[in-house]
Amino acid sequence: MRIVFLAWRDTAHSQAGGSEVVVDQLASRLTERGHHVELLHGGPSGTHPYRSSRIGGNYSQYLRAPFSFFRRRHGVDVVIDVENGIPYFSPLWQRKPVIGLVHHIHTEQWRMQFPEPVAAVGRWLEGRLMPLVYRRAPFVTVSPSTTKGLADLGVVPSHITTIEMGLDFDPLEPAPSAEPRFIVLSRLVPHKRVELALKMWDSVRPVTGGTLVVVGDGPELDNLRAIAGPNVEFTGWVDEERKRYELSQAWVLIHPAHHEGWGTVVMEAAAASVPTLAFDVAGVRDSVDNGVSGMLASNENEFIEKWISLASEPIRRTKMADAARLRAATFTWDRAVDMFEAILHTTVREQ
Repeated sequence: MRIVFLAWRDTAHSQAGGSEVVVDQLASRLTERGHHVELLHGGPSGTHPYRSSRIGGNYSQYLRAPFSFFRRRHGVDVVIDVENGIPYFSPLWQRKPVIGLVHHIHTEQWRMQFPEPVAAVGRWLEGRLMPLVYRRAPFVTVSPSTTKGLADLGVVPSHITTIEMGLDFDPLEPAPSAEPRFIVLSRLVPHKRVELALKMWDSVRPVTGGTLVVVGDGPELDNLRAIAGPNVEFTGWVDEERKRYELSQAWVLIHPAHHEGWGTVVMEAAAASVPTLAFDVAGVRDSVDNGVSGMLASNENEFIEKWISLASEPIRRTKMADAARLRAATFTWDRAVDMFEAILHTTVREQ
């Protein structure tokens, strides 16, 4: 098949996250299986086994997408329209079969990143217009939470397939620090709520001691550095080798995000035998097996209590680390791509 992905960013973008990793893995592995794949996006392009083409900037790409696609339309079998808050509304401007790929619903995120008038437009586009325009299209989501969120917007549940994505992270031998060492691994953007981790750390640190390491970069970095208390380290952006080292040293992944699509960093930590402490929110509750591979909290006070508890109970923490590693091993890209490829074939066949 000839497959075109429409997605906001390539993995080469400085702010690329889990959504971009998922698209890259699907596109790369579908290419390995003999399909012709092209990614159209806004921002810098990296080097991939598939063709990656910049069609504009963060926002201009949505206007340019129809014209860029028009030049490539001959022979295209299916379009993967990736919804990062706003999809490309491709059913309105082309007739090829479309599959919507949704990582998470952005309902609450709009107000975190935009002024209210802009946020209201975003909520309307995602919550009202998208279900109408894509009413005949199949959707793929990456977690049960996203499936429920999409159905709540009015998408027919029978049109949605949940595929928990795989993990491209070789297990490593843990070598936890002798002193308590907790890690935040995240893009530093508002909905990740890293400022909450810093706030709660001020209550945890006097009891546990140790260090909180914030790994990642983003527009919130300077603000977070300004409010951080003692015993907080900021690494900024790190390469894969440094990330693996930091995970090998960590006792617990601290993940205060408001929501996730799936929780890629949660599964990377799990593969490194690091349990996760997070809030019981959409997406994260799917990637953390509460009480087994990590712990979920319903509020800040409970989060602080569980943080201190995990730090002070090494036997319990070790059991969770082992369970997390075993759980991570069950999520493979071969399984995910098998399911995704089957949906591609069905969609093209039924067009």
